[in-house]
Amino acid sequence: MERRTVNVRVGGQSYRVVSSAPDEELERLAALVDAKLGELIPNGKGAPPQAMVLVAMAFAHDLETERARRRGLERKSRDMLRRVLVRVENALDSDEGEEARG
Repeated sequence: MERRTVNVRVGGQSYRVVSSAPDEELERLAALVDAKLGELIPNGKGAPPQAMVLVAMAFAHDLETERARRRGLERKSRDMLRRVLVRVENALDSDEGEEARG
């Protein structure tokens, strides 16, 4: 995919981003950052660099929270799958034992 320059607006400022990502994706991400910034800064005020750092930290926190949630779900899924496999193996062993007796 070719790299090109896309203009996005965050916190009342325009930024030129060089990327191979689709324009719509960059605009969507910029809108997310802008919305999070809007939670921290009153409307109509410029965003100081510290606010951008706070937004980055908030998104990093969200990411870490989701990763921990995903790891927990993966662990639960593996445990459940193990239990199901044990039940299937036990059922198959039980059927084989009945066939040998019959």
